[in-house]
Amino acid sequence: MKKHILFLGAPGAGKGTQAELLSKKNSYLHLSTGELLRKEIEMNTNLGIKVKKTINRGELVSDEVVLEIVEKNLGNHKKGWILDGYPRNLAQANSLNEVLNKINQPLEVVFYLDIPEEILIERLLLRGRKDDNEETIKTRLDIYKKTTEPLVKYYGRKSLLEYIDADRDLKTISIDIQQKMA
Repeated sequence: MKKHILFLGAPGAGKGTQAELLSKKNSYLHLSTGELLRKEIEMNTNLGIKVKKTINRGELVSDEVVLEIVEKNLGNHKKGWILDGYPRNLAQANSLNEVLNKINQPLEVVFYLDIPEEILIERLLLRGRKDDNEETIKTRLDIYKKTTEPLVKYYGRKSLLEYIDADRDLKTISIDIQQKMA
């Protein structure tokens, strides 16, 4: 059973949902970088204070800080873990590999939740968030394609990639993922 897992996919593909289900079923640590950043801020750690200042300036949190938070959380967890939402680009993937090798917990499988763009747009519009209109969604998907899709090729070359058809019901997708973890 694989226990060092990464979920890739466009916004709305269902990464967080599937990662959460898998985490509960196997008692794995589910690391969503957004949640980790919020937790550091909440706990008012030195890192959290630094993150809050960066966010309050309207800037993106640096790759180094995100990686530091990821490393801090992975290093203590031996049962298994799932990364969701990180890495987002090749530079982050290379830095992550260095950290995972250092803590002797290399990635074992990357699940790519693949779904047609028109279905994603439909899903994201149905979510009903204030910032989710068709124009902003298309912009986010374009950014995703430019920065994150090269990761699909990267992990494919490393023979870690498993394609998951994410245009199916939740249970079928979950069963597919479980089978590919064996």
